[in-house]
Amino acid sequence: MTTATGGPVPPAEPDPLWRHPWVVRLSQVVRRLRRADRARPWVLDTLVVLGAIALFCVPDLLRGTDPRELAGVFTRLPMWGLIALQAGLVLPLFVRRRAPMTAFVLTAAAFTVQWSLLVFLRADVALLIALYSLTLHSSLRRLLWACAITLAVFTLAVVRVSAVAAVAEIAFFLISAMTAAIALGLVVRIRRSQLAGLRDRAARLEIERDQRALLAVAGERARVAREMHDILGHNLSVIIRLADGGAYAARVNPERTVQALELIGETGRDALNDLRRTLGALRDEPAVPELSPQPGIADLDALCARIRTAGPRVSYRTAGEFPADRGLQLAVYRIVQEALTNALKHAGPETDVQVSLEVVHEQLRIQVEDSGPLGVPPVTDAEAGQGLIGMRERAALYGGVVLAGPARTGGWRVQTELDLTPISQRTS
Repeated sequence: MTTATGGPVPPAEPDPLWRHPWVVRLSQVVRRLRRADRARPWVLDTLVVLGAIALFCVPDLLRGTDPRELAGVFTRLPMWGLIALQAGLVLPLFVRRRAPMTAFVLTAAAFTVQWSLLVFLRADVALLIALYSLTLHSSLRRLLWACAITLAVFTLAVVRVSAVAAVAEIAFFLISAMTAAIALGLVVRIRRSQLAGLRDRAARLEIERDQRALLAVAGERARVAREMHDILGHNLSVIIRLADGGAYAARVNPERTVQALELIGETGRDALNDLRRTLGALRDEPAVPELSPQPGIADLDALCARIRTAGPRVSYRTAGEFPADRGLQLAVYRIVQEALTNALKHAGPETDVQVSLEVVHEQLRIQVEDSGPLGVPPVTDAEAGQGLIGMRERAALYGGVVLAGPARTGGWRVQTELDLTPISQRTS
């Protein structure tokens, strides 16, 4: 939400009452009681029954049941009769949470028998307790039936005392008591439902947070794996070709051996620097600034020169104005690097490779095509391995696609198109 000025609405300050030491202590006590009740629910049910007996049954047994102003109006029962009616009203409360409808029906039946005999008992409050429990724990359809039953038994009570009391006053009192019991049950039920919803939402948010963390870790691992594949695959292929050429030149032209060894050392150092920069993202210590920038389109000349030293004849041309986005430039570099590595690996040192980059209508087109090995069929798409998958993943980050397959010249061609349109302007 925002204010009238467009800024965010500041969070509401909590009520100071909830931070009062007594309220905090009471909340702790309530939480402990709830945990104890979940562990042993029969304890609270027993305490409710015992409390009802102590507050409403024992006074009737000790001092009589009739109010002083209505003495002689109600029927007097023997002690065993009073105890039986009180038991019928109070004892069903023991199952009021496990079987709320059963407890209510038994209590209502005892209430009906009592008022049919015109007996006044303070234990009648058990009917309101049973109605509250049914509202809290049972379905709303059963609550409608319970309301009808309550009105029926209350009507019986009003009729039985109509000769000595005002019907309107008694009916108003009984209906108000029934409404209060139902309202209290609904309030507690709604509050519990809200708390359950908040707990469920908190649990789902925690699960989503963990899932996002796992996805981030998986994405970082995939990124590092792509970088490692590109760095190691390319540089090791170049080193192997240079080592083979150096071994051959040692017997024919020793000076070329020294040049090959120098190139091997330079390529190894470049690979080591790239590995340090890539693996630095996996360390626990704070990130340090890069001593050398990530490679980009400007470094493709050096890349082609390094491939040429391994044997292939590489021609490189560009057309158009390239964007300065470092991420895009790195993706272009890695795609060309992987394509040249595959050409060196599968077509051999005697192949011709043509590399072209051009920008046409917000599209950056990359094409790397080799002439193929001498007398050896070109590699199939299934044999391209993880390199082609990595190229496609890099291209997908910029709305591009990678097409790879045999060329008409008998070699292998890799074509890539990257979308240079800003993401906000792309149509779905």
